[in-house]
Amino acid sequence: MSSDELIADVTDSLRQRGFDFKGRSNDGWFVYRGTLDGGSKIFACELQVAPNFSEYPRVRLLERPLGLPLVVPHLGADCDICYIARGTVVLDIFDPAGQTLACLDRATDVFQGILAGKFCDDLEDEFYAYWTGIICFVDLRDARLGQQILKAVKNGPNTYPVVTDDLPRTQSKLKQLGWTTVDCAAVTYRVKTTTKPRPHNMRWPIENVQQLLEWQGLLDKRCRKKLQERIQQARATKALSAIFIIESPLMTYGAWVDLGNESPSQRGARQKKIAPLFSLPVIPLEVIRLDEQYMAERNQPGRKTLAGKRLVLVGCGTIGGYLADLLLKVGAGTGGGSLEMVDFDDLKAQNLGRHRLGVSGLFNNKAVALKRELDAFSPGANIAATPRDVREIELGAFDLLIDATGEESLGHWLARKYRHAALLTVWIEGPGVAVRGVIRANEKGGCFRCLCDANRAGLLQAVEGEMPKLLAGQGCEGLYVPFPATVSLQAAALGAEMVSSWVNNDDAPTLRTRVLDSRFQNATPDCNLLKHSGCPACSS
Repeated sequence: MSSDELIADVTDSLRQRGFDFKGRSNDGWFVYRGTLDGGSKIFACELQVAPNFSEYPRVRLLERPLGLPLVVPHLGADCDICYIARGTVVLDIFDPAGQTLACLDRATDVFQGILAGKFCDDLEDEFYAYWTGIICFVDLRDARLGQQILKAVKNGPNTYPVVTDDLPRTQSKLKQLGWTTVDCAAVTYRVKTTTKPRPHNMRWPIENVQQLLEWQGLLDKRCRKKLQERIQQARATKALSAIFIIESPLMTYGAWVDLGNESPSQRGARQKKIAPLFSLPVIPLEVIRLDEQYMAERNQPGRKTLAGKRLVLVGCGTIGGYLADLLLKVGAGTGGGSLEMVDFDDLKAQNLGRHRLGVSGLFNNKAVALKRELDAFSPGANIAATPRDVREIELGAFDLLIDATGEESLGHWLARKYRHAALLTVWIEGPGVAVRGVIRANEKGGCFRCLCDANRAGLLQAVEGEMPKLLAGQGCEGLYVPFPATVSLQAAALGAEMVSSWVNNDDAPTLRTRVLDSRFQNATPDCNLLKHSGCPACSS
């Protein structure tokens, strides 16, 4: 069916539900008006349908029900009904009439639940829908409460407050965006509450200090007391305004308070009447967190990150470059931890096809070039580059050693040298047929050499049958094993999964295999590798 036929089908279906077509909105959506069943009463409403049917229809009441509290879940200030979470339902673009009616039914169910006083706990999850105001960037690493550093950042015509406990670190992040920090004639304080925020129905939105403190008093009396103390403390500084960052178990939010103090240009003129503390204006702050802890934990709720762990990555080539990137995404180099990258080799032109590094790293040491790129990617992380052969140096204290070189003999040497340490080895089998990883995190487990000895005896092989031996290039010095960058990425992903299992103390296999070539079958299910009694690396 054509688009015109589809929208005609939608219009006919809605007409049977009592909705009439009224035209198009300013952004091109098709507008219909009808009624929504509230159970004991019907209410006039407007429904808008996207012209390409790829977004959920908008449902808005044309009148707010009498007696409904100021703040209720799933109903916006303009009476829009939030009836479905974005991304939770796949829309069928080939059945727009059916999906529109299904969405209308869902909106009706939610609306009736609102009128019945249901969904009250959802106010916590929807808090930011009611706490709209100025954007404020927050980059706080430690747990210290009280006064913090406050700057402002300019992005074109817009200026936003920035709260930090380490100005150089935050400036390095903002520099990547092309933003610059400027002084801000305000002070900032950080307070903590044990209660999740939710809007209330006494007075909303909050407009002054009295309303702010009354609201906090309903949530957490101790936080209310501390907040009032900080507001009084801020006013005594003669700053023009103050920003208060409130950390709760659910989220971080904030408030901007106009302190009513005179600016330097006003001082000396006729004395201005000082406004009472409780009448000082308040504007909500929508906090955007820039700290590494938030970025690492957000996508893995309930899981430990690599914050605080000292990691050493040997090999910054085709596997190690991508793996370092993934480790940073789960907190490596943060929270007092570190990521040290060791590699003596330089990046060559022939490496570019399957390395994370690009042309900017050519003819540079791989570890040094990778650190340079990762510093820009994660300015707050503690990353070190050691452009040396790992066999020629003494590594300092670490929690986990990762061998991503793909060199079997070096893997044996590391297994022997650091036999009492946690060691992960990850590599590529043959010309990209499979990727494997083995981790030895305790004295009972087998090491990389244990596995190699078993392989030579025909045991614990990666795939069924003989592994192909394929070389490309010209001459002895130019030969290499061909495989695409996608194989390197999957080896790095396997390594990152195993590191995550290690830091979370998961009961997970210590030997893992991922077969990538569909012509081969996995010969060894993921399992726990046992120590070989005669292993020259880990048994003695």
